[in-house]
Amino acid sequence: QVQLVESGGGLVQAGGSLRLSCAASRSVFRINFMGWYRQAPGKEREVVAVITRGGSTNYADSVKGRVTFTRDNAKNTAYLHMDSLRPEDTAVYYCNGDIRTSFYSGDMNYWGKGTLVTVSS
Repeated sequence: QVQLVESGGGLVQAGGSLRLSCAASRSVFRINFMGWYRQAPGKEREVVAVITRGGSTNYADSVKGRVTFTRDNAKNTAYLHMDSLRPEDTAVYYCNGDIRTSFYSGDMNYWGKGTLVTVSS
């Protein structure tokens, strides 16, 4: 069973930066559409950014200009670089992706287990 595995979360001061990574737990044929989502305590999960396989991105208004979503298709890995972090960015960040595990399979959607980002004021 393939999984998406996030890393790079941690504690950072307001104004600081973090880079989150998301990778498949084993070799897969292809990862297509990907997204980063976050869930703050007591709130619903919300989209942060999405990216197509070709690299086209869209960002939530709350992070636009502070976040950059990139991917390395050869490594089946995605990155979320976050600058100028604010206390309200504190949340568990989840990676999501449409994964084609083999040439013969179709896409299936997967979630990672999340990585915690805490921004102190």
